[in-house]
Amino acid sequence: MADVPLDLDAFVCFAIYSANGAFNRAYKPALDALGLTYPQYVTMVALWTQDDVTVGALGDRLFLESNTLTPLLKRLESAGLVTRRRDPADERQVRIQLTDAGRALKVRAKGVPQAISGAFAGADPDDIARLRDEISRLRDALNTR
Repeated sequence: MADVPLDLDAFVCFAIYSANGAFNRAYKPALDALGLTYPQYVTMVALWTQDDVTVGALGDRLFLESNTLTPLLKRLESAGLVTRRRDPADERQVRIQLTDAGRALKVRAKGVPQAISGAFAGADPDDIARLRDEISRLRDALNTR
């Protein structure tokens, strides 16, 4: 590992970065129909899993800093999908809650994973799960540094 050449094809980070771009392109048509970007979509998925959370807790779940997450949440609030309010128990905390429109969007979003399933055509589901787990372990190892 000490002699990794300066060649993009040798970089794990570039493989993941470029795969991320490919995923964004694959998701775009389905997310455009929902009026969401990919970061907004994963934020909504996190909120559909657990509603009424602090910005900090949501940022931890999404691996996003609040300076990245706050503008995204403001756009979701402008779209009528979430509300942001100060936590009455701790005014320093901002809580995020889904609106009725945000909860209703979940029904339309259920088809998004199937809409990109063509990206995995012919792939073994067990291989995909192992890849996901390996990438998650790599991410977690990098986050502990």
